[in-house]
Amino acid sequence: MRIVKNVSLSFALITAALGIRAQDKPAAKYTAEIKTITDKAVVKKALQTIIDLEPQTLSNHILLTEIPAPPYKESVRAEKYAAMLKDAGVDSVWIDNVGNVIGKRKGKGGKKTVVMEGHMDTVFPEGTDVKIVHKGDTLYAPGVCDDTRALAVVLTVVKALEKTGIETDADVLFIGTVGEEGQGDLRGVKNLFSEKGPGKIDSYIAIDGWESTHITHRALGSHRYRITFNGPGGHSSYNFGFANPHNALGRAIHYWSAGADSLSLLPGVRVTYNVGVIGGGTSVNSIPFESWMEVDMRSESPERVAGMDKLLQDAVQRALVEENKMKHSGNDLTVMVKLIGDRPSGGLDSTLPVIQRAMAVIRYEGGTPKLTEGSTNSNIPISKGIPAITIGVGGNAGNPHALKEWWVNDNGALAIQQALLILLSEAGIAK
Repeated sequence: MRIVKNVSLSFALITAALGIRAQDKPAAKYTAEIKTITDKAVVKKALQTIIDLEPQTLSNHILLTEIPAPPYKESVRAEKYAAMLKDAGVDSVWIDNVGNVIGKRKGKGGKKTVVMEGHMDTVFPEGTDVKIVHKGDTLYAPGVCDDTRALAVVLTVVKALEKTGIETDADVLFIGTVGEEGQGDLRGVKNLFSEKGPGKIDSYIAIDGWESTHITHRALGSHRYRITFNGPGGHSSYNFGFANPHNALGRAIHYWSAGADSLSLLPGVRVTYNVGVIGGGTSVNSIPFESWMEVDMRSESPERVAGMDKLLQDAVQRALVEENKMKHSGNDLTVMVKLIGDRPSGGLDSTLPVIQRAMAVIRYEGGTPKLTEGSTNSNIPISKGIPAITIGVGGNAGNPHALKEWWVNDNGALAIQQALLILLSEAGIAK
């Protein structure tokens, strides 16, 4: 792939190069739209500005990566990011009631609102060393790509607009969200679409992952539970015969896995299941007083998720009944089933303008767009039928969610240029 430097190709040459047939009107329409945008001198200047800002983008990326943002503790990074958005030139900045950083850049028309965002939180617990390690041109650090790079991308898009004086027709909200990862359960973006949010949002562009040709327009929904069996506990010998929470948990895992595996093999939309964390007990010679697990199930299909969920509930209750029947003495076990994550499923028609525009931008810059599924902040607007996509931060990366996560600036400016063009096509350039 290449960075956009020459945007003077004729429309005829572009459509021929892309293999767009005359009857393929949607693709031709949006290719023409992107061509019109990139023909503007001010847009060419903005694209070059992104290249010129490369050192500053990298500096912002490193600075933000080295500010810890563990789950539910994003406030230090949020304060810094709010200041950086303000310095970049947005009209107003605030931190909302759950911790999202929101920067508003007013449009000339203001009849539409477009969001562009990256999430501030990482999966890593408090105390994790997030200092960048440089090995050649590669940056190593927890969260260096997922999703701190996106925050730097958003800042550079704002600066490119400000330095070139481009006004959009729509209002644009540039946002750093909280709670995208794990048990954050998308709480940041859920708040954006609640009554406490910034108001009506007409389209949504999330930046997450690194593949610059991927466009996520299908939401991989999930249910996550913490299941806890509780009992009296006791000495392994003196209280032998008491109901054992570990036994019940083991049965529940077995029954759910057996049923879930059969469901996952059925034809149709893919569905997955996983027991991710288990715990409980105090010593080898003690009957535990509690045993717990955290589980996850995912699918694009709400029906498949619901089916997997029912299998889990049935397995838990069966395990509870069986263990209580087997005890020789003592009180019955009880169980608590707590929903700790609910990401809605959904999908958008690929002919929607924001999706077609993103595809046209990627094609225009020489890439081949790939429509994908994912579990990202865009799950929420997608599930509500609001035009939304997730695009990548660019460059190259690996080991997400691992201590040796890495990112390398392999033509990283390309993805920022793409983000700018998608935003301008969606928000409109004011006349």
